[in-house]
Amino acid sequence: MVNIRYAKDNFELGENQSVLDCLTGRGVPVPFSCRSGVCQTCLMRATGGTPPESSQNGLKDTLKLQNYFLACICHPTADLEVAMPNDDDVQAVIPATVKSLQLLNSEIMHVELECHAPIDYRAGQFINLFRDQSLGRSYSLASVPHEDDHLHLHVRRLPQGRVSGWIHEELRPGETVEIRGPGGDCFYTPGNTEQGLVLIGTGSGLAPLYGIIRDALSRNHTGPIHLFHGSRDLNGLYLTGELRDLVERYSNFNYVPCLSGGDAAHGFAAGRADDVAFQQIPNLKNWRMFLCGHPDMVKAARKKAFMAGASMKDIYADAFNVSQSS
Repeated sequence: MVNIRYAKDNFELGENQSVLDCLTGRGVPVPFSCRSGVCQTCLMRATGGTPPESSQNGLKDTLKLQNYFLACICHPTADLEVAMPNDDDVQAVIPATVKSLQLLNSEIMHVELECHAPIDYRAGQFINLFRDQSLGRSYSLASVPHEDDHLHLHVRRLPQGRVSGWIHEELRPGETVEIRGPGGDCFYTPGNTEQGLVLIGTGSGLAPLYGIIRDALSRNHTGPIHLFHGSRDLNGLYLTGELRDLVERYSNFNYVPCLSGGDAAHGFAAGRADDVAFQQIPNLKNWRMFLCGHPDMVKAARKKAFMAGASMKDIYADAFNVSQSS
């Protein structure tokens, strides 16, 4: 007898029954459509036990590593504890101490956090940082678990931002904040070390990309890695020195800072980061893409990457959708 545990309830799985049929038959509102593992509407996550490999067919590697599966084609042979992808109660709130705050440029603050409990994350994912119990925002992780002792965030101050303004103006080292996470599937997965990587970011979209790059290099990725980071003017760029140091250390890493506001000096490219990237690498077949930053850029770059030959399974994105009062 195989049991499926969801929330606080246990359900016995019938013979030849899928997890989807088991749960929906008991009134659990699992969204679904095709029932054949194609549309991925019934995506769920195993929080206890391991989903069958066959139930992960068609999913990105980053989702497989986090135990996501398709409920409609999941026929486990052992007990499984499952959750919806966005179930908040799956992840506990973790206190963290602010270790340091440092401006990276006039708009972006580097925030270093020491967690009071272990957190299992991958560079490039995001956490939710809370100002109070009802007010929190998502910030991507620039830190690398096996390289950095603490979590590192790049927080851009937004006009009238209730959380970003608090971080920039009021938060102080030594104070305790609460976080929840991680989430997201925009991170590096080892295995195909010779595959080319293209990373395109704008503004504080550099945060997850910086983590992904350092993670890939530390795991001895041998394929070419190209970073295109864009801003309207020079003041919007940051970590240029650190990134150029990586260029000196790793022959397979290339960094192109892009300025869209006019002419660019030597060492910088003129134009939007995505435009520059697709001009320099027009054929993206068999390349892996990471797109982070402004939603319009991410949307346009995803389409351009697909049209240039990249597989949708190899396109990872983190669009920084902004609340009106972030």
